[in-house]
Amino acid sequence: MAKLKVSWMVTAAAVLALAGGSVIMACGDDKPAPQAPAKAETQVAKADAPAKAEAPSPAPVKVASEPVKGASISGTIKVKGDVKKRKKIKMDADPKCSAMHAEPPLMEDIVVDANGNVQWAFVYVKKGAEGKKPTDAPVPAVINQTGCHYEPHVLGIVVGQDLIIKNSDELLHNIHALPFSNKEFNFGQPTKGLEEKKQFTTQEVMVKVKCDVHPWMSAWIGVVDNGFFAVTGADGKYAIPGGLPDGKYTVEVWHEGYKSVSTEVDVKGGAAVADLELTDKKE
Repeated sequence: MAKLKVSWMVTAAAVLALAGGSVIMACGDDKPAPQAPAKAETQVAKADAPAKAEAPSPAPVKVASEPVKGASISGTIKVKGDVKKRKKIKMDADPKCSAMHAEPPLMEDIVVDANGNVQWAFVYVKKGAEGKKPTDAPVPAVINQTGCHYEPHVLGIVVGQDLIIKNSDELLHNIHALPFSNKEFNFGQPTKGLEEKKQFTTQEVMVKVKCDVHPWMSAWIGVVDNGFFAVTGADGKYAIPGGLPDGKYTVEVWHEGYKSVSTEVDVKGGAAVADLELTDKKE
């Protein structure tokens, strides 16, 4: 009967040990009963261990711009490197100009968004489009003097196309074009609503325009012998009008603050994409 009782106790101890307990039973002699591995403790330790840091996401793949419907050549123009903060235009010299703005407007020489997209870049077909014209005939180009600054800051025009110069301010402006190849002009518009018409006779990229009365006022005009040009918007995008036959063309980008860049573009099916980057600032 004693042997049966000892045997039962040993069996019970073994069952408890296998169940994960850490029970030590003395059975007849002083040797401890074997312990089962503490699986539960191991699992807890694993659960408490810090999670592995996730691998960083791969850098986004740069996707080329999609062609713009109806455009011969389209794309995006960016700048590389740091860009200076835009400065406020000081109009204190003419209180009438200052009074037109609740806050001083910002200079437009370099306008770049957070993604490096640049506004006011002039993009044109420099080579390969000689004698070619867009599908749609050009309408007169317009430059307006409003709020004591020019709108737009950059525009394009075809040789022989009418340029309408307007004054929408109730004060004196003069518009002074400073070309190298075309004829210089300089005239005043003293009252609101006045308009003047001018033309250019030869290609010239670019012609600077300024107001001698208000020295902060300036604009740029790209004169080309074909109609295949565009100016980038606030998102850096541009779209050169449709009408170019399939073939190879040289596209150039001009910007007021950066050195010009160019690339060869292959137009197929009446369309092509050209994304370019401006890297070197003008001194």
